[in-house]
Amino acid sequence: MHTNQFKVIALRDLARHVDPQQTPAEPLAVIEKRKREREAVLVEGEIVDARTGQPLSGRIYVHKADDTWHFPKTTFGRGSAVRYERRNWINTNVVEMHTTLSAHPFRVELLPGRYTFTVEHGKEFFPETREVVVERELPRLAFRLRRWVNLAEGGWFSGDTHVHRDPDELPNVMLAEDVNVALPMVDWTTASTIAPSVSDRSLPGSFGSAPVPADATHVWYPRNTEYEIFRTGPTNHTLGALLILNHKTRFEQPALPLSGVARQARAEGALLDLEKHNWPWSLALVPLLKIDLFELANNHHWETEYAIKNWAVPAPAWMGLSGSGTETERDWTLYGLQTYYALLNCGFRLLPSAGTANGVHPVPLGFSRVYVHLDGPFSYDAWMRGLAAGRSFVTTGPMIFAKVEDEWAGARFTAKDANYRLSCTVLSEQPLEAIELIVNGAVRPRFDPENRPTAAGSFETVISTEFKPTESSWLAWRCFEKRAGGRFRFAHTAPWHFDVPGKPIRPRRVEVEWLAAHVKEEMERSRGIAPAELIEDYRTAQAIYEEIAKTSR
Repeated sequence: MHTNQFKVIALRDLARHVDPQQTPAEPLAVIEKRKREREAVLVEGEIVDARTGQPLSGRIYVHKADDTWHFPKTTFGRGSAVRYERRNWINTNVVEMHTTLSAHPFRVELLPGRYTFTVEHGKEFFPETREVVVERELPRLAFRLRRWVNLAEGGWFSGDTHVHRDPDELPNVMLAEDVNVALPMVDWTTASTIAPSVSDRSLPGSFGSAPVPADATHVWYPRNTEYEIFRTGPTNHTLGALLILNHKTRFEQPALPLSGVARQARAEGALLDLEKHNWPWSLALVPLLKIDLFELANNHHWETEYAIKNWAVPAPAWMGLSGSGTETERDWTLYGLQTYYALLNCGFRLLPSAGTANGVHPVPLGFSRVYVHLDGPFSYDAWMRGLAAGRSFVTTGPMIFAKVEDEWAGARFTAKDANYRLSCTVLSEQPLEAIELIVNGAVRPRFDPENRPTAAGSFETVISTEFKPTESSWLAWRCFEKRAGGRFRFAHTAPWHFDVPGKPIRPRRVEVEWLAAHVKEEMERSRGIAPAELIEDYRTAQAIYEEIAKTSR
């Protein structure tokens, strides 16, 4: 029989083409014979929820002692397996080599030997790492992942606001990483004179302006744009990155003038996201464009080794960090946090976000993520409203739940002459090293964590305290979790604001003078390269900071 130019024959007839000396009595015997002769071993396995026994999607690493990586495939016809291989260009030993699997069994052919299998499913399950000796007749592997926290039960849903994945891969990857909302940069330009709509960095294809569901609680939205400017006019001259999230139509204008970009973003209800704090133009963008979001956990935070050092604009001396403030993972994190605090102290009510640039960097989708609290059922629109309202926390690991007078983060109070009740609960996979209450950028105070073991195997710390504002203030909570090898994970809430009539918030002089000086330095660095309108924008931003400095302490 011939169908579509393929000839269909029985296994018995096929056998003589493989082994002319023998026609097997059983049709499958020739296949079994060839399998026995192969040196590689077919390893099969599955990922399941340890409590329910239900199949789980997940991320899997298969690493051999000779430093080779292997990538399983799905065994189910309608399943999926997406291979991810990224190597850092600065330190080529820093890699991310994994497969994201749909919730179906997997298989991988491996030569006999010793391998390390690591399996993860988002942030809310314990990962499992297992040494496996691959040999003949290896039993089927079963990875039973244990859940240590369930955020959705409490109305919390996660998102990654900076993604560079092929949208065709997102349904697989979002479910494997349990990221509820993904915002891929469908349009992306790296030159100041090229509009995102015509940039060769933008994704090919036709995308609408409607959310695309992977399932009922996982959705991606296609209208997001990144202006990441490395070339200004005809010159290689870096300005930085600006993300525009949740807009409606394509941006057909280049990055400059900035006012045109901001005008369209505001008209379409978009959010402006400051992608990293130490790009050359970052601190000027905040007062110029009224930036909405600040990525506290960004695309230099990785599960693998920290690698991007001596990058972009160094931290000021008053922050007390080592070197440029980018030498270590902890310095990089604190550099970002202290920059955020300085801007809040100047009255810019930025809200936290988190993004990985997964697709570009060696980091899984959602390693840095922002959780948003919803009072009702999950929907994309409700999640974006919650993000814009600041009912959120960012995390690379621990889960932090805090309230002021029974109000989640993002609440604003007209302050009264009284103490406000504060509560903070942290659940973490590993023990915490510290929990800190931040008031107007200062630690007030630092709490030693209880790290009480829970029935689920995680650790819990519960804190109750009070706060009495005597002037307009903001507060937030942050925590740090110990990890092996001197590493750490952290979480940080969005702020609560307290407005005291007649007593506006005042920045520290060293903070606002640094902000103004940085913008001035960037203006001088760009003079003669950037167009006149950008130089004028920088002058405007500098003047705004200098005016704020008049009220500093």
